[in-house]
Amino acid sequence: MGFSPPCLSQSLSFFLLLFHFHSTISSPLSSNYSSSSSSHLCAHRQSLSLLQFKQSFSIDSSASSEYCQYPFPKTESWKEGTDCCLWDGVSCDLKTGHVTALDLSCSMLYGTLLPNKSLFSLHHLQHLDLSFNDFNSSHISSRFGQFSSLTHLNLSGSDLAGQVPSEISHLSKMVSLDLSRNYDLVSLEPISFDKLSFDKLVRNLTKLRELDLSWVNMSLVVPDSLMNLSSSLSSLRLYYCRLKGKLPSSMGKFKHLQYLDLGGNDFTGSIPYDFEQLTELVSLGLSSNNDLSLEPISFHKIVQNLTKLRELDLGSVNMSLVSQDFFNSLTNLSSSFSSLYLSGCGLQGKFPGNIFLLPNLESLYLSYNEGLTGSFPSSNLSNVLYGLGLSNTRISVYLENDLISNLKSLEYMSLRNCNIIRSDLPLLGNLTQLIYLRLSSNNFNGQIPSSFKNLVHLRYLYLDSNKFVGQVPDFLGSLSNLKSLNLYDNLLNGTIPSFFFAIPSLYHLDLHNNNLIGNISELQHDSLLYLDLSNNHLHGAIPSSIFKQENLQVLILASNSKLTGEISSSICKLRFLHVLDLSNNSLSGSTPLCLGNFSNMLSVLHLGMNNLQGTIPSTFSKDNSLEYLNLNGNEFEGKILSSIINYAMLEVLDLGNNKIEDTFPYFLETLPKLQILVLKSNKLQGFVKGPTAHNSFSKLQILDISDNDFSGSLPTGYFNSLEAMMASDQNMIYMNATNYSSYVYSIEMTWKGVEIEFPKIQSTIRILDLSKNNFTGEIPKVIAKLKALQQLNLSHNSLTGHIHSSLGNLINLESLDLSSNLLTGRIPTQLGGLTFLAILNLSHNQLEGRIPSGEQFNTFTATSFEGNLGLCGFQVLKECYGDEAPSLLPSSFDEGDGSTLFKDGFGWKAVTMGYGCGFVFGVATGYIVFRTKKPSWFFRMVEDIWNLKSKKTKKNVGRCGDRRN
Repeated sequence: MGFSPPCLSQSLSFFLLLFHFHSTISSPLSSNYSSSSSSHLCAHRQSLSLLQFKQSFSIDSSASSEYCQYPFPKTESWKEGTDCCLWDGVSCDLKTGHVTALDLSCSMLYGTLLPNKSLFSLHHLQHLDLSFNDFNSSHISSRFGQFSSLTHLNLSGSDLAGQVPSEISHLSKMVSLDLSRNYDLVSLEPISFDKLSFDKLVRNLTKLRELDLSWVNMSLVVPDSLMNLSSSLSSLRLYYCRLKGKLPSSMGKFKHLQYLDLGGNDFTGSIPYDFEQLTELVSLGLSSNNDLSLEPISFHKIVQNLTKLRELDLGSVNMSLVSQDFFNSLTNLSSSFSSLYLSGCGLQGKFPGNIFLLPNLESLYLSYNEGLTGSFPSSNLSNVLYGLGLSNTRISVYLENDLISNLKSLEYMSLRNCNIIRSDLPLLGNLTQLIYLRLSSNNFNGQIPSSFKNLVHLRYLYLDSNKFVGQVPDFLGSLSNLKSLNLYDNLLNGTIPSFFFAIPSLYHLDLHNNNLIGNISELQHDSLLYLDLSNNHLHGAIPSSIFKQENLQVLILASNSKLTGEISSSICKLRFLHVLDLSNNSLSGSTPLCLGNFSNMLSVLHLGMNNLQGTIPSTFSKDNSLEYLNLNGNEFEGKILSSIINYAMLEVLDLGNNKIEDTFPYFLETLPKLQILVLKSNKLQGFVKGPTAHNSFSKLQILDISDNDFSGSLPTGYFNSLEAMMASDQNMIYMNATNYSSYVYSIEMTWKGVEIEFPKIQSTIRILDLSKNNFTGEIPKVIAKLKALQQLNLSHNSLTGHIHSSLGNLINLESLDLSSNLLTGRIPTQLGGLTFLAILNLSHNQLEGRIPSGEQFNTFTATSFEGNLGLCGFQVLKECYGDEAPSLLPSSFDEGDGSTLFKDGFGWKAVTMGYGCGFVFGVATGYIVFRTKKPSWFFRMVEDIWNLKSKKTKKNVGRCGDRRN
């Protein structure tokens, strides 16, 4: 079948028309495409540099989660072949096309920021913001100093480490610099400035208007060097920079300063008067300088002169001298004043009520001023109040409808241990904007109100230390934004709801000290940083998912008694762990080989009172942070390895109640901070000789090596070096981990004859226990140097000799046990002067003579002295006859064998000579008298006295015979 010529002609015409149409349409498109490609504002070289920079990082949502409300991966819009000036976060000069600004804040970038990064080829940058990403402990490159046009640099919150390079001072055009909140997440050390680098920076950056170095380590920087900063400075934030010394006295030079924050440092002395000259200040922060004080006149002038002030933060500054009159100067605050922070200032008296009624008040924090009184109003409150803290004050609060209805904007409420007069807790469910709620330590009872389910924005909920009962309510599982939950120290029962472990945002969960039962559910997310389920009745194996929480910092599952199984080797992955406490359970098996070195951050390792076996972990790595190691009450065998001295920070070492076979571990004396050493109830043997190093055990407060097989003399050399036992500690505080201060040390020990577990250890305690060994010889006099001792136990040894009177110098002694030895002689009366002595056990020795009476001795029963057949006195119901010999005279243990009875009197040599001469003369004279019976008067007197004594003796014998019958 073919085409006829007319048809063919028509067809060709149609195709020609179609081609012409296509050409007409497509030609402009091609032209536009070509034009577009050639007219990119961004130069190809810059695009290439930015794409290379992008490719060197991965996108990780957790990299920007801590500080960013809405993190966004800006670099995902960066595509090859498109104009980089149109990319997210990139700005260009419209004339030159140079990239002049790069804002990648909160962009979820994760990776290492290397010096050879293509970023540094963008020489025309004026604004650079890389804040709130995760650069994995990268160091700040010196190449940042090459950005000669840079006016704004923000590297805050991006996990940078190391020292700030001095080349930063080359950025002479800098107007705003922010290096704040940078920590190395492995060592938890912030970036730092040395003195020289900071001096260069403040001298060269003369155009600087805004400086934020918060959390940068500036401990080497002299505060007075701040005076070299530009006088045009408008914002200075140096929060928690470890600055120390007095505040610079010329701060008044910064006439343009609007924002000043020097909080969280170690400034001392008084706040200088010239702060009153900073009349442009809008915000002033000096909080958490615990040795800083504010005089009444300074406080008055600051409040009176700084009329533009909107925010004042003096938390923890000592204001105890501020009287009620000056306190009332707060009434002069401007009606536009918004935020007042005076927590922990030692304030006394009635707080001015009108402050509560300031119309623009947004936040008011007065917590931890125990002497602060007044009444919080229930009406006419600021309708923008979002933060209220009255914890640990005596300010009256009525948690009733009138107040709750006036707090609709409240986001933060802290009423811990507060003076709550009346309360209707369910009404708090109407505060639907709450993000933070603390009601701890108020003796609230009943069930947790179900209305709390309405608090859908809640992130922090603290209901601990009350008397809430019943099961943990299910509605808590609907609080999907919850980050931190404290329900500890209540009376809650039932099982732990599994939904707790399914809330993806939850990072802190503390349920300890309740009556919870059942198994621990598997964790469905890896967000947990803190988990404490101790002191409940949980049972079963520890879920393997707990040991896979790679960001976990605190894990406390102690005192559940029925937790079983082995410690998973997965624990080796928890490299950020600070506290691991699995004590007082029924765990078995051997410990993972990594236990001594899996985390350089680990401060507390407590595995005591389980059924663990094998040898003590042998891999003790250097550069660790361990302060507390407790393996007491297991079945560990073998030896104590000398590599344990790598734990240079160790304060407590408890290896008691195991099966360790070894000699005394002398190498432990080199641990410079060791305060408690417990090796009791093992199979240790041999001599305990003197120290082998200088300052051996100088900080030791508790030494317990009881119930072993040590022999030889008591370790006199160590007694001379136990300096901490020679001086009392007046600070009545509990011993805790320095690197994790909220963890308080515990220990099990014999106290006044009873085995007791101390959940807290007072820093004042001093104990020396060498009992139940095979020590021989005398009790050395030097032991009396240990004047801070509260308990001394040398019982159940083979000690001989006398109880020396110098033990009366142990004025703090509360318990003295010398029982079951071979001690002889009399009991020194000086022990009666030990006014704190509550327990005395001298039983089962070979003591003799009268038991001293009066003072403390009248409080002791016969059991303190039993088994000493030669003792007499009312305490043992045995009368003493004609035994008037005095107890041993005191001697000074500091003087050795050449001690004197009196400070400037005769020594023992002179006394011996006198006795010798007197004896010879007396014998000679007596012989002559009785041989010659002259002089007759003296002979008759002696004969009469002798006869009189003979008669009295016969009468006494008769009386004693009558009593026996």
